[in-house]
Amino acid sequence: METQDKEVLGFGFLPGEGEHHFLVTIPPKSEDDSVYMSEHFEWDESDERRELHFALGKNDSKMRVVLPRLKWDEIAEATKAEFNRRLRKEGELTGQWQTGQVPVARLFGKELVLLAWAIEDADPAKIPTAIRNWRGLAPEERWWLFTMTNAATGHAVTGRDKGWRKAVRYALTENPVSGSDVESRKEMDFGLFRQG
Repeated sequence: METQDKEVLGFGFLPGEGEHHFLVTIPPKSEDDSVYMSEHFEWDESDERRELHFALGKNDSKMRVVLPRLKWDEIAEATKAEFNRRLRKEGELTGQWQTGQVPVARLFGKELVLLAWAIEDADPAKIPTAIRNWRGLAPEERWWLFTMTNAATGHAVTGRDKGWRKAVRYALTENPVSGSDVESRKEMDFGLFRQG
């Protein structure tokens, strides 16, 4: 099936191929100063039902991180560029961050939440370092770090600023990587969308 025949939502999410995904909820700036990232194992095609589930469950187990909008604004372009670069490489449609709910493919969601965890309690001046270090990790390293962190401290509220979440913050914000290290790692893509 060609890309044009597939229903691709947000950043690489294909509900026809698997329902596990993340939702990035970006409220209008006048209504809320936070961006919400949640993990879902089922896809609900109804916008109204997704919005209702979000409204009822901001503190439920699906919510992974609540990020201040100012910090979101610092990482939005870098994450969009990274995900779209990889989507283009695989011949897939690219995505955009926009007001409302943006579905994100399962693996991209893990990477995005990892970066958000790193900066949620960090000094804003360290966000560029976090982005460089995040880019310096191979996607598989990001997935592994997400999995370990999520298992122990994955809840948006109760997991904040402890254990693995705190370790991720220090690892990405306190350990600057040079630009050449990041560029050499970009060559290590492992075919995120290739099938057997």
